Amino acid sequence: MKYELIAPCHFGTESCTKKEISQLGYEITEVSDGKVCFAGDAGAIARSNIFLRTTERILLKAAEFEAMTWDELFEAVYACPWEELIPWDGRFWVAKANSVRSKLFSPKDFQTIIQKAIVKRLQKAYHREGERLPMSGAEYALRVAAYKDRITIGIDTSGESLHKRGYRKMTVQAPITETLASALIMLTPWNRERILVDPFCGSGTFCIEAAMMAANIAPGMERNFSATRWRNLMEKQLWYDAYDEARERKADGLRALAGGRPDIQGYDIDEEALKAARDNARLAGVFDLIHLQQRDVASLSHSGKYGFIITNPPYGERLEEKKDLPVLYKALGDRYAALDDWSMYVITAWEEAEKYLGRKADKNRKIYNGMMKTYFYSYLGPKPPKN
Repeated sequence: MKYELIAPCHFGTESCTKKEISQLGYEITEVSDGKVCFAGDAGAIARSNIFLRTTERILLKAAEFEAMTWDELFEAVYACPWEELIPWDGRFWVAKANSVRSKLFSPKDFQTIIQKAIVKRLQKAYHREGERLPMSGAEYALRVAAYKDRITIGIDTSGESLHKRGYRKMTVQAPITETLASALIMLTPWNRERILVDPFCGSGTFCIEAAMMAANIAPGMERNFSATRWRNLMEKQLWYDAYDEARERKADGLRALAGGRPDIQGYDIDEEALKAARDNARLAGVFDLIHLQQRDVASLSHSGKYGFIITNPPYGERLEEKKDLPVLYKALGDRYAALDDWSMYVITAWEEAEKYLGRKADKNRKIYNGMMKTYFYSYLGPKPPKN
């Protein structure tokens, strides 16, 4: 059976998610701000959860309709064939409801009315009117998006957000999520043959995600998902097949690196941050693919050519930190200028970053990190000569 699946992503990174889905072999049906929709069978649910690096979760689109009153919402939800998606003992609830420019905007009312409508529908469909639903089986969390009175309801196949790969047990202040780090790397021309340095590596997310890409390690191969417990929509074998595919890809990726590990380096002045980065790299299985070192940005250097700096420097979330930013960004700009034919990519929310980095960026892309507007500055170096 074909489903329409929704892959939410960070605003500004839709092109990365679209490319990933296409590379898995699925048809893109829609791209809009913060999400990519695609068509796929039950196997696509397993493979997209395990292999996609840049999406926050995979939703199975269950319903889409227009509603401008709460009564219309109830009737439209009740009219949907929920019995085809949720078994009698399925545990379902509205986990989240967002409303933008819609006449309906109360999350609590969305939760109450949608829950009541589905309960009534399932009671009728299963010929058990008036009987209390057990809510004891697999989880079918619902996510509701209302935009200009058009309501979309998706069933969450993922469970915990997909940025939770399972390796980040140790963290530091203001970390960048794994999904966003992967998307930002994909927005650059970096590949495993090129040098990558993060001089503000913190808990190591950029370096670890790059190393996982280099070794072809699927981000979800070591975790479980809500849909692994579904028995009505998916056969368990589909998950076994997807996990086996991930293990085969990892083995192939590591064999390809047998001749020499990638040059991925992370620096930080904070020893505690580096301890977290080392622990996280071990858990991710890429400790041997990354070089981590305590080092100030002012001492950044590398003898290689055509490398990449990809980094998320501090941007003064606290007022007392802002006074340090000019010196920090000037040091980064100076060290970048001293490198031979390198490119630099910086994500920051600090409005004066370009001024202190020393020159205007070649490209500037707005990226929303959660609700925070940030800028992804691209300083483009020359391409290496073709062999």
